[in-house]
Amino acid sequence: MELSVKPAGNVIVVEIRGSVDGLTADKLMQTLTEQVQKGNTRLVADCAGLDYTSSAGLRALLGTVKQARQKGGDLRLAAVRAPVLKVLELSGFTSILKHFPDVKEATASFG
Repeated sequence: MELSVKPAGNVIVVEIRGSVDGLTADKLMQTLTEQVQKGNTRLVADCAGLDYTSSAGLRALLGTVKQARQKGGDLRLAAVRAPVLKVLELSGFTSILKHFPDVKEATASFG
């Protein structure tokens, strides 16, 4: 898994490439948590390059969305590919996390 963090106005975009599983989920959680701790609570996870996520990846996303929302922000997903979207749907995460067709729409959703 590879991660890159870049600002997009008042939103932080975290690009996730590869697979998130039990071996890589901690790195994702650490990266997202660092952003929330820095006060960057408007987060977009760019999932265009995300091939797979396990339950460990879902836990990282859930933990981050809780942290961000407690501080008045949110975590939104962008460009979720079909296999990952299926995992999100089956686990009920599409009712918890907002997802958008692309990064532009996800960042714009913060207003």
